[in-house]
Formats: sequence, C-alpha cells, structure tokens
Amino acid sequence: MNILKRRFFDYLISLGLDQNLANYINAFVFLLALLVVIFLIDFIIKKIIIQAFTQLSSRTKTNFDDLLVANKVPRNVAHIIPFIIALEFIPDIFEDFSDFEIIVEKGLQVFAIILTLWVVRSVLNTVKDYFKTLPRLRDKPIDSYIQVFMIFAWTVGVFSAIAIMTGIPFINFITGMGALSAIVLLVFKDTILGFVASIQVAINDMVRIGDWITVEKYGADGDVIEINLATVKVQNFDKTITTIPPYALISDSFKNWRGMSTSGGRRIKRSLIIKQSGVKYLSAEDVETLKKIQLLTDYLETRQGDIDSYNSSHQINKDVLINGRNLTNLGVFRKYIDSYLKSHSAVNKDMMIMARQLAPSTQGIPLEIYAFSSDKRWANYEYIMADIFDHLIAALPYFGLEVFELPSDSSFKQA
Repeated sequence: MNILKRRFFDYLISLGLDQNLANYINAFVFLLALLVVIFLIDFIIKKIIIQAFTQLSSRTKTNFDDLLVANKVPRNVAHIIPFIIALEFIPDIFEDFSDFEIIVEKGLQVFAIILTLWVVRSVLNTVKDYFKTLPRLRDKPIDSYIQVFMIFAWTVGVFSAIAIMTGIPFINFITGMGALSAIVLLVFKDTILGFVASIQVAINDMVRIGDWITVEKYGADGDVIEINLATVKVQNFDKTITTIPPYALISDSFKNWRGMSTSGGRRIKRSLIIKQSGVKYLSAEDVETLKKIQLLTDYLETRQGDIDSYNSSHQINKDVLINGRNLTNLGVFRKYIDSYLKSHSAVNKDMMIMARQLAPSTQGIPLEIYAFSSDKRWANYEYIMADIFDHLIAALPYFGLEVFELPSDSSFKQA
C-alpha cells in the first residue's frame, strides 16, 4: 500500500496541488478505499461463514450448532478478519498524521474490545440456550450465571476501554479503581445479593423453573417462569406476572408446591359444620333403616352384634338408650364418609384417608375430611372435591343430621 500511496501522492503533486492538501486528499482517498474493501470483505466472509455453519448444523444431530447460528455467533466471528485488515493498514494511511493515527488506533482497540464482548455474549447465550434443552439443567437458574459472566466481561471491557482512551496502563487503572470499590458495591448491591441468592437457591434446590410457588408478601401465586440476577418471575394463575427479588426467597418464607406435584396426590382438607342438636343415639329401628345403605350394611351388622353382646353380657337396661354401649348417627356418618372415600375412584388409596371430628365451636361440630385426590390438576382437583362434598351434604338427612348455616332472609320470612 505504501508504494500505491506514494505514487498517488506524486500524481497529486504533479497536478499542482499543495503538499499538505495532497497529503489530506491522499489519506482520505485511501481511507475511503479501505472502508469499501473492508465492507466488501466483511459481507463476503459473513455470507460464507453463516452458510457454512447453517449447512453444518443441518447435518449434525446436536442442536448446539443451530443455537450458534440463532445467537449470531458466526456473524460476530466474521467481523474479526475485516478488523484485522483495518488494523494492519490504518497506520500506513495515517503515517503523515501522527495525531490522527493515535486516535484511530485507540478507536480500533476500543472496537476490538466491543467485538470481543459481542462474541463472548453470543457464545454465552448459546451455552445458556443449550443448557436449557438438557432435562437435568432445564429448571436451574442458568440465566443468573450467564448474567454474572456478562457483567464481569462488560466491567473488564469498560475498564479496558477507559484505560486505553486515557493512556493509563490497565493494571494501574484497576489499582486506582480499588478506591471506588465501596461505590461499586453500592451500585451493584442488588446484583451481588441476587447472585448469592441464586447460588443458594440452586445449591439447596429451593426453587426450580416450572415450580408452583406462593409468596404471600409479594402477592405471587403461580409458576416460576424465569430466574435471573435481578428478579424471579412468577406467572400467576390469572396470567399476571409478579417479580420477586431473588434474595427474598432466602430471607422470607414462601410455599413451594413441588412436593405435592411430585407426590401421589393433592390434599383435600375441608370440614362440614354439623349442628349439635341433631346428634343422637340410634335406636334399633334407626340401625335397621341405615343397614339399607350398602356401604354400611356389613359394618352395622358386625358393630351392632358386638354392642348387643356387650350390653347383654353386662345386663344393661336398654329401656333408656344412654345406658351401655350405643351407636350415634354422627359416628355412623363418620364411618360412612370413610367407606365412601375408600370406594371413590378419584381418591388415592395409598395415602391418608380420614374423617375426623374437631373441637366443637359456637357454630357446631366440625367434621373434617382429610384425603388426597389422585388427579393433581387444579380444575380436576376442584371437581373431585366438589363431587365428594356434594354427595356428603346430600347424604346428611339420611342420618338425621344437618349442616349449620347462618339464617338468611328467607328463614325469617318462613318463621
């Protein structure tokens, strides 16, 4: 290039141009020519590399190379060769302008840093997307780690660019920045806390992407869709998005429903409030009537036989029902609930099934049903639970029992 540049300079002088003007025109023409060549080479190399990567990715079984193309790694790598060409010939173009040469060289060095960051970012994004396709890493907070690497890379890049522009050696510049560490810690406080929290969350396996969590303090109740340094995004069941600081998962309490999702069933825990005035001993006629209920037939025959044998052997006076051993309508109803739940097709028989009586209150006697539905999907779970309680509420009158409820307007009108 020096030979061509010298000949063109001599040609300009032969045209009668001033030497300074000839130098400016000479530098401008060759700079323009170099830019055109660089853009052409960049365009051609970019096409070649992208096409080569695309063909290679279509022939391989792994999707890593597909992700390289999607994240523009070949496009960014293609800029390296034109940059090297510019770095080689720029000093020759500005050899007569030392001040401009220094400025341009510093600009190219800064661009080299930017180009390196582009390549690193695209590669890290590719690694992130690839890890998310792996089953054992899909629910891990990969975004947080990638963001940490990028923050570190950008920090080093910015410091290097400032060191180049100011002419201060990088080591001396970093040493001087140590005095500003307190400010840096203050600025990146949330990032540092988020990074530490994401590591603790990952190590302790507290939250995974896809988990259903409930964080009452932040009004979050839904599935975790993203975990990064700044936020944990939760898509609530009403399709709104709640963002939570990662360190809140460490410092505050929250509920993770993963245990339920991976178990054999979803818990049903709800009570019927029974009016106390309806509870009574069962006479022989009442027992015979209840024996017609198929789920209770065998139980009542066996149980009543044991009770009659006990009362007879102890010469109990049964003219008054309170004497001796007796069945109550509430006790028989509890047994009916237990038998009904064990025969229900949607209840998991391998998990706890219980109908228990809680402490009486001013409203009545709470009769709690405790069981697990086999189907854990929300809509199906609600349907199963409603089906069970529909049946039990309708069955109460057969046992002479009532559900407590506060009087309504119609109750006063009837009275």
